[in-house]
Amino acid sequence: MEMFYLILLVFLGLLFLVAELVLLPGVSVGAVLSMVCYGSSIYLAFRDFGSLGGVIVIVVILVLSLVAVLVSLRAKTWQRFSLRQEIRSSSMAVMPADEIRIGDRGVTLSRLSPMGKVEIAGKVYEAKSTGAYVDPRQEIEVVGFENFSVIVKTLK
Repeated sequence: MEMFYLILLVFLGLLFLVAELVLLPGVSVGAVLSMVCYGSSIYLAFRDFGSLGGVIVIVVILVLSLVAVLVSLRAKTWQRFSLRQEIRSSSMAVMPADEIRIGDRGVTLSRLSPMGKVEIAGKVYEAKSTGAYVDPRQEIEVVGFENFSVIVKTLK
C-alpha cells in the first residue's frame, strides 16, 4: 500500500508541474503543489524503504520532471494552445482632422459631459467640450482635435 501512495504522489507532482508549465505559467500554485507532492513522496520513500528507496525515488522524480519539462516546452506542445486567427482591422479609416477644419460648426447630438456625439457637415463625430457640460441640440464650433476626437466649444 505504501508503494501505491508513493507512485500516486509522484504522479500528482508530475501532473502539477506540467499544469504549472503549460496551463498556469507564473501563478506558481502548480509549482508549490508539485513540490509538496514530491517532498511527501521522498519522505515516504526514505521512511518506508530506507536510504536506497529514497535515492531511487529522487532519481525517478528528477528524470520524470526533466522529461515533463522538455515535452511541455517543445514548440508543438505550445502550438496546440496558441491562437491561429489573425486580426485584420483598424479603429478608424479617416481621422476627423482630415474631414473637417477648425472653425466648422455643427450641433450636439448628445450631452457633452465632457465627451459626447456631435454632427458636423452631416457626419457624426466623438467630441469633447472645452468648458462645462453642453446640452443636446446646441450649436458648437470646432476648436481642435485630440486623437480621434473633435474638441468643440459652444456658441453663445
